[in-house]
Amino acid sequence: MADALAMAEGGTADKLVLLAGAYFHDVVNPPKDSPLRSQASRLAAAKAVELLTEMDFDTAKLDGVAHAIAAHSFSAGIPTETPEAKILQDADRMEALGAIGLARVFYVSGRLNRPPFDAVDPLCKNRTPDDSLYGVDHFFTKLLKLPAQMQTESGKRMAAERAEVLTGYLQTLERELTAPAP
Repeated sequence: MADALAMAEGGTADKLVLLAGAYFHDVVNPPKDSPLRSQASRLAAAKAVELLTEMDFDTAKLDGVAHAIAAHSFSAGIPTETPEAKILQDADRMEALGAIGLARVFYVSGRLNRPPFDAVDPLCKNRTPDDSLYGVDHFFTKLLKLPAQMQTESGKRMAAERAEVLTGYLQTLERELTAPAP
């Protein structure tokens, strides 16, 4: 995904920095409910530098890789300052959308012992979404906001397309839950 975004953005990114960032961006990946979660990208950046140094990676590119990895995280709140960081952040967020993102929501929700949706108000029409309680709420608290947060024009276009998969799922879920009994 990062490579596709880089090409779509005109190839201005350093491909080696981007590739290393893509491979190592989750080298430290605490569980979603871990207190270390907000530090994950910084920890991953430090570990990536350590590993890449051991592999005799070009030292002139290490800062670029570290920044791209540290800034890719949603929760870290680190501004993206390079094309590589913007592309890596978009690529990482893109995985949260579309069919893959849909599968991830329910996988994570199940792993955290959270029901897929609230039985009374599954689409949060009369309550504030809380993704610490229900899987579908994550669509509203984060996922459907991602297209507007993309850093690249290509990322915005691709994310909007993938968000339609989630929107379509929500429409289907509503139809199925409100269908009259046979």
